[in-house]
Amino acid sequence: MRRFGLVALVTVAMLASAAVVYAGNGKSVPPGWSGSSDHYTAIAVTNPNDPAEVSNKLVRERTPDAVLAQHIKALNACDWKGLMQQYPDSYELRLPGGTVVRGRMEAAATFAGFVKPYTEGGLCGITFTELSRQVTGGTLAVTWEANAAFLAEPYQGSDAYITDDGLMVSMVSTFDGSELKFKP
Repeated sequence: MRRFGLVALVTVAMLASAAVVYAGNGKSVPPGWSGSSDHYTAIAVTNPNDPAEVSNKLVRERTPDAVLAQHIKALNACDWKGLMQQYPDSYELRLPGGTVVRGRMEAAATFAGFVKPYTEGGLCGITFTELSRQVTGGTLAVTWEANAAFLAEPYQGSDAYITDDGLMVSMVSTFDGSELKFKP
């Protein structure tokens, strides 16, 4: 009877461990994340600047900080595909004046304009540097400064990056390209 009890205890422990691994792939879910990544999808989108460049998959990061780091890295490198790999179909970007960019298709067009070379009417060459940050769950509120050789002066703003399950699911940004002061 003792042996049966030991076998039962070991079996229960193994099943519990398997359930934990199955539920979260052995990884803990950061605060504020739902841990249910199957509800985010990604339609294929094409870069309007380069029809050969297509983004058709999502690449998840392990933490909200890593999502933001990937976003800034891709933005500073003018890496359209690196940006798009973070945005699910349900992505929204809220900008000044009540403008809302909804979904991957609109985000693809918005960021294609952003990563286009400055000489072609884009903003490639701007470097964003974080000045301060507040983190609440999966949301990072960041104050940043943008600099570029073609800017007459640095431009400062703030963004709220809403992350979930390793993705950038929404942003609220004070960025307003009409406020940039360019060198003559």
